[in-house]
Amino acid sequence: MVHRVAARKLSRDSSHRAAILKNLASAAILHEKIVTTLPRAKAVRPFLEKLITKTKENNLENRRYLLARLGAPRPVQKLLDVIGPAFKERPGGYTRITKLPPRVGDSAPMASLEFVENVSELAAKRKIEEKPSKEAKAKKKIDKKSPIVKAKGEIKESEVDSKNEEKAKPTPKKP
Repeated sequence: MVHRVAARKLSRDSSHRAAILKNLASAAILHEKIVTTLPRAKAVRPFLEKLITKTKENNLENRRYLLARLGAPRPVQKLLDVIGPAFKERPGGYTRITKLPPRVGDSAPMASLEFVENVSELAAKRKIEEKPSKEAKAKKKIDKKSPIVKAKGEIKESEVDSKNEEKAKPTPKKP
């Protein structure tokens, strides 16, 4: 009997196993779906779910934690900007593993690992909601064009510049 086995070993030493988990998690974040062997998918799932749980709060501490685990800024940026807000209300279970037919070459059991919700669609909806309406944009333009009131004797800078330019122009000599 085998007791208290903490993690899947994947027939690799510890550094190779860590590299596989890091690379699979980064690929899953960037592509939102990966196809790999079933044991690898089962090994990377808890690692990935812990990272997603960290992204619910976007702060410097969590950003550094994610950078230490993933080692690359692109997946960290996507986690914090797109995936984290999409799963903010969900308490867990961010990914699903779907079994696929065995691989042709060696008959290895295959699986796809993907997010439960379509993250890119949720991000697009969020961007649409954040964009201000046309009426709000029109109001902003009106506010920017407020009239400039001059007191007696004051001259606008644009008027001064145009007068100086006229004086600075050389007068053409008549032959």
